[in-house]
Amino acid sequence: MCITCGCSDDKEAKITNLEPEHHTHTLPDGTVITHTHQHEQPANIHAQVHNTTISLEQEILGKNNLLAAQNRGWFKGRNILALNLMSSPGAGKTTLLTRTINDLKNKLTISVIEGDQETTNDAEKIKSTGCKVVQINTGTGCHLDASMIERGLQQLNPPLDSVVMIENVGNLVCPALFDLGEQAKVVILSVTEGEDKPIKYPHMFRASQVMILTKIDLLPYVNFDVQRCIEYAKQVNPQMHIFQLSATTGVGLEDWYNYLTQ
Repeated sequence: MCITCGCSDDKEAKITNLEPEHHTHTLPDGTVITHTHQHEQPANIHAQVHNTTISLEQEILGKNNLLAAQNRGWFKGRNILALNLMSSPGAGKTTLLTRTINDLKNKLTISVIEGDQETTNDAEKIKSTGCKVVQINTGTGCHLDASMIERGLQQLNPPLDSVVMIENVGNLVCPALFDLGEQAKVVILSVTEGEDKPIKYPHMFRASQVMILTKIDLLPYVNFDVQRCIEYAKQVNPQMHIFQLSATTGVGLEDWYNYLTQ
């Protein structure tokens, strides 16, 4: 059992490539396999470490950070912008992502690694935009880690000079702890959740370089204080970039798109 986040280490993550293309894989014994079907590839979520609580956490995060650094070098060497999108369930990550891909498909090449505990529902929505996507199902796991991203990138094979969006598992706690090798963490907060989220989950907002306040088209119908939310976010992270937008109406999307293209 991983005490850092509570994920059990006897479960396996499942990686599914939704692209029916030719893929070649080298197994640990040197065997080379080439196939064209969608497949699922096991990935250990955490190594077993038998020590004190502090040593266990350090071991888990230390191993993850090493792999994250390797992922970051891989992205940099290919001039790929990688963003880690995080939020609570239902905040609107997938809706924003599909709108972004459709609006920018003529300007940016975007690929997606989609993280959920189960199903390929969100990955299918992403695929419908024409975007390359790989689904990672974590089982009981509450977050993606750097090892999963490394394996997912082997399947995704994003092109040079492109953008990789990593949609993390819906959770405002554990994803903040795990570096994936991304250039920036982006936390998405909807106006239906409450303006105090930045101070209730400070580590998530402190770890993120960007906050996107979504569903602002619903402001007339919910009790949400935008200014107080921004003050809370700045209190936790004064350097945070903040965008206010609606993926439904398109209001505020231009600023978000300018951030991506620049």
